[in-house]
Amino acid sequence: MTDPILLTPGPLTTAAETRQALLHDWGSWDGDFRALTARVRARLLDIVGAAGTHACVPIQGSGTYAVEAALGTLVPRGGKVLVLSNGAYGRRMVRTCAVIGRAHAVYETPEDAPPDPAAVAARLRADPAITHVGAIHCETGTGLLNPLAAIAAAVAGAGRALIVDAMSTFGSLPLDPVRLPAQAVVASANKALEGVPGFGFVIAERGALAAAAGNAHSLSLDLHDQWAYMERSGQWRFTPPTHVVAALDRALDLHAAEGGTAARGARYARNCAVLVEGMRRLGFTTFLPDALQAPVIVTFHTPRDPAYRFDAFYDALKRRGYIIYPGKTTDLDTFRIGCIGALDEGHMHGVVAAVAAALAELGVTDLTPAGPGGPEAARTAPAMPS
Repeated sequence: MTDPILLTPGPLTTAAETRQALLHDWGSWDGDFRALTARVRARLLDIVGAAGTHACVPIQGSGTYAVEAALGTLVPRGGKVLVLSNGAYGRRMVRTCAVIGRAHAVYETPEDAPPDPAAVAARLRADPAITHVGAIHCETGTGLLNPLAAIAAAVAGAGRALIVDAMSTFGSLPLDPVRLPAQAVVASANKALEGVPGFGFVIAERGALAAAAGNAHSLSLDLHDQWAYMERSGQWRFTPPTHVVAALDRALDLHAAEGGTAARGARYARNCAVLVEGMRRLGFTTFLPDALQAPVIVTFHTPRDPAYRFDAFYDALKRRGYIIYPGKTTDLDTFRIGCIGALDEGHMHGVVAAVAAALAELGVTDLTPAGPGGPEAARTAPAMPS
């Protein structure tokens, strides 16, 4: 592999076979591409065992486009969303609701604390206007895994609908929208499925989709209209990301050959364990306790050593062939290293060795976390937009 290793939560390092699939041109109205689209939609449903109850609706753009499409289509204009927020992507869901004009309430917990399902149930009892709950499965701003099954039980017990942002977990952690239950699960091509960026998708209950006509605030993000048009014609309404669809189809071959969701999740868990053990051995402190850590991305506290500068640390790793996420999303000073993509334990050992070499090059020896009052020199990782 000559490209740098991407230690980010997506885009991420992809397999050579997936990149090879990008080299063929497709006619977007041709029967072969219609068949390709149908196959990818069916395979995504099969991954979560929802073919009988849900439909897969792809939406051009990043995963955020698909989240907005789900909120803007499935939540009626007179509905209300309770957003469970404990990080950057919960805050993004709140902002989305505000921009598209959906009434919403926020149950916010600290960045290192999951929501309490009992508190979710209490909030739903107290506010009968709430029609939907929006939850993040893995808050990739920190790597925290939220208790989705318990949340879903609380939501279902209150007779409300659940919309799940499963962007970084779909295909690597168990997720069954029928058993949860969830009205919609949203993900994208370029996360744990190890495709390339270009479209997100919504796994949505067929009945909810059918009832959602006229809800959407947007033409291009109208999930109902996209679904109805695809069901009728097999086509995307507007120009599809043809190469990206083909790449995901090939990536799904590799996902199945690896052993599906269980095997992929096990590989990511091994990657995460090697990374955490190695970084702790060097002296770094993880932001989350192990019990809350998802095998997706790990957040580490920034060292307080005055010799540490994030930009210099980032560049030193890049020269050694590793690209980490170039910024922080937490309130405290941190940086993140991803565990997902077409990577294995050897890559994780490699990045730990590269971190050790980078620290030696920069003269960083004190890896004690930089607290809120730490030296300015330790707080140079740029904050990423939420």
